[in-house]
Amino acid sequence: MMDIKQLTDEINRFVADKGWYDEGSAYPQTPRNIAISVAVEAAEILEHFQFADAPRDTAALAGELADVANYLFQLAYLLDINLEQAILDKLKVNYGRSWE
Repeated sequence: MMDIKQLTDEINRFVADKGWYDEGSAYPQTPRNIAISVAVEAAEILEHFQFADAPRDTAALAGELADVANYLFQLAYLLDINLEQAILDKLKVNYGRSWE
């Protein structure tokens, strides 16, 4: 098992290997572009539930979830956000909230 830092490092290794961090890349890895990619991939998750209460293809859904996570980890990296701490901080805030 890997932690968020290790997963982020692996994602960055992949992106660098593809040349997407290079200047002039056809796929610039800017925070704006990655944020858009998070939203696009999240929408693809919804396709698995369109007209159905459960996904028909859980392997394909897992791939979409992984795409969202990959972009999310990369966005946190690009913006120098400690995602682990951000998650813990948000959980603390949410424990104090009421949804009633």
